[in-house]
Amino acid sequence: MQRIKSLSRISLLALTVTGAGVALPADVSPFGASVAEAAVVSRINVQGATRIEDDTVRNYLTIRPGQPFTAIDIDESLTTLYATGLFADVSISQRGSTLVVEVVENPVIGRVSFEGNDRIKDEALKSVVRSQSRSMLTKARVQSDVQNILEAYRRSGRFRASVEPKIIERGNNRVDLVFEIDEGDKTGVSRISFIGNAAFSDGRLRDQIQTRESGLLSWLRTTDTYDPDRLEADQELLRQFYYQHGYADFRIVSAVADLDREQNIFYVTFTVDEGEKYTFGEVDIETSLSQVDPEALRQYVRTDPGDTYNSLEVEKTLEDLTIEVSKGGYAFAQVRPRGIRDYENKTISLTYLIEEGPRVYVERINIRGNDRTREYVIRREFDIAEGDAYNRVLLDKAERRLNNTRYFKSVRISRQQGSAPDKVIINVDVEEQPTGEVSFGVGYSTSDGVIGDLSITEKNFLGRGQFVKAAIGGGTETQSYEFKFVEPFFLGRRISAGLEVYRKVYEENDTRAYEEKTTGGGINFGLPLREDELTLNLFYKIYETDLSRDDVTGLSDCNNANEDVSLAVCDSLGNYLTSLGGYSLVWNSLDNNINPRDGIYSKFQQDFAGIGGDSQYIETTFEGRVYQELVPSWGLVGFLKGEAGQIESIGNRLRVSDQFQGSSDLIRGFESNGFGPRDSNGDALGGKYYVAATVEGQMPVPFLPDELGLSMAAFADAGSLWGVDNELKDAIASGSDTIESEDFDLRASVGVGVLWQSPFGPLRADFAWPLAKNDADETQVFKLSGGTRF
Repeated sequence: MQRIKSLSRISLLALTVTGAGVALPADVSPFGASVAEAAVVSRINVQGATRIEDDTVRNYLTIRPGQPFTAIDIDESLTTLYATGLFADVSISQRGSTLVVEVVENPVIGRVSFEGNDRIKDEALKSVVRSQSRSMLTKARVQSDVQNILEAYRRSGRFRASVEPKIIERGNNRVDLVFEIDEGDKTGVSRISFIGNAAFSDGRLRDQIQTRESGLLSWLRTTDTYDPDRLEADQELLRQFYYQHGYADFRIVSAVADLDREQNIFYVTFTVDEGEKYTFGEVDIETSLSQVDPEALRQYVRTDPGDTYNSLEVEKTLEDLTIEVSKGGYAFAQVRPRGIRDYENKTISLTYLIEEGPRVYVERINIRGNDRTREYVIRREFDIAEGDAYNRVLLDKAERRLNNTRYFKSVRISRQQGSAPDKVIINVDVEEQPTGEVSFGVGYSTSDGVIGDLSITEKNFLGRGQFVKAAIGGGTETQSYEFKFVEPFFLGRRISAGLEVYRKVYEENDTRAYEEKTTGGGINFGLPLREDELTLNLFYKIYETDLSRDDVTGLSDCNNANEDVSLAVCDSLGNYLTSLGGYSLVWNSLDNNINPRDGIYSKFQQDFAGIGGDSQYIETTFEGRVYQELVPSWGLVGFLKGEAGQIESIGNRLRVSDQFQGSSDLIRGFESNGFGPRDSNGDALGGKYYVAATVEGQMPVPFLPDELGLSMAAFADAGSLWGVDNELKDAIASGSDTIESEDFDLRASVGVGVLWQSPFGPLRADFAWPLAKNDADETQVFKLSGGTRF
């Protein structure tokens, strides 16, 4: 258009310089020269420029005084002047020996503002527009800004947004630029569908991706809108999920988001080709390095023959082998997997090839995009540093670690050529995301009544990668206060160090014959023995416990005037200090810690009380949980849990509060403290030993939308609590009380449950019927419990 406009001006200029109504000879140009000769001017006069220097305008021209020029030069000069963005209008004419350039300057923007925006703040919008205060106003730039604003709203899920630019004159060729915005309604994702999946249900696959369907929780989240970048990331998440569950040939045929403009909703459809499920066949190690013994490296191989193929285990094996070989002096060694598919037997045989790689060094590691997170927090996730041998496997490991921190929305590591052929530059581009949250919890328990909590959590405190949490909670019969701090890299090592202080108050009720107040704290250290799976935790705790009853001040009160109070409880009343140290070993291979469907979690722990204080005992506990998806098409998940515990005094008596209690979480169908040893007054005494087991199946409620979050469960529990401390027995024997149900008596129950991921948090209702119980036990058929974390 500019070129057409320029040519029209040239034609008009031709008529002007030759005189109106005067025809030119066929061999004469509009500027008084023959076609064979170009025009020449002695000077150039600029008119209309106020803020811009005349010389600046002249410099943009291709015409120079004393030099011949043609119509082509006029056209190029006009094009160049318009391209500067400085002028709203330009004309060029010749008056005698003078070339006159008349310009109309674009106005200067005094202020850029936005009206009508609520979902996207002014600061965010200013970052996407090019028009700025004290810059020239151009129509092309304003239209580009409008499109950029619309794109920002589309990425936030508002495809009905509209933008109208308004220009307000302020005099002296100055204007204010106002973008009037109608944000429109949120364009949600109504349905996420999968075509071609047989091994996993739609609900299971929806759990793997970031995009969510609109529903009851839409007001709490932003992932239920269409975002093309998120859809691309979702495809990668689906690939990794299938690759980690044996489907090495999996591919995504298409991922389509269809917009229904009338209803303002998206329908997202993934079409997949799952392929066959593979297991690992033969696994071998080959090396061309003479000093490397393949057999010595087999202990670092995580891919065992017969196991389901898992790309993550292959990746971790590459990392472990690379690190071990480099420790042997081969800094440039490369480890590559070679897979051979057996399509008939559905196996993949792997050979890990170890060979000398090219001698390339890391010249520099550039960290970009970390506005808040300190650079050292990112660098410490790398096992290589500047000057080390370049190794792609270790960079992939660092990228996975950075993603696991949850500090960043995205992480991308790339390389470029360095200053020499044997040097590379590593670029780490991160996009940060919010890591702090204010959360609240609301719930109800049939044993503790209404409960709630409020907490402030920051996972990346001051950009240092530290975890800080302050919480307060309570209910009709409980109060709690807690502060927690965790440094994930203590003393620059991959060791977590934590500090915790707390206070808890449990009031006397029907299931607790005393009031318990506990104030304490502790420190702990976590050492990863096998990254992402096996962890050793070392801890020290010190706390003061106060057990009291309003009507009892000592054991003599129980003997003289309170025959309805347990002598064992009276003997445990008072204020005492517990100081203990211990350790735990945790194995965690769950696919999801909140809603697991596959994997194993186990924990073995021992506490040693007696590092000073008033209590001396050794407590040993074990918990193991196994999850397995039984019928993928139904979303049916099987769950098996086993627990056991033992506590033994080492020189001092055990109080009632020290012993294990018969929790309703161990065996449903019983009240809290409803089973196990108790005295003739009905007060629960607790025991030194317990075992419990649970088998359960969970699945979504059929024919209901997944977005409702309703699941159903069927379960069976069994276990026992027994063995009262001998000194507690002696305290009871000193009076008229007797102990009931002290021996090992198996309790068992079966039941059904309903789970609801409600807008107020997860709620669960269980109906359990005891099949085996003791006459002294207290049962509870219905139990409602729940809480939330937003």
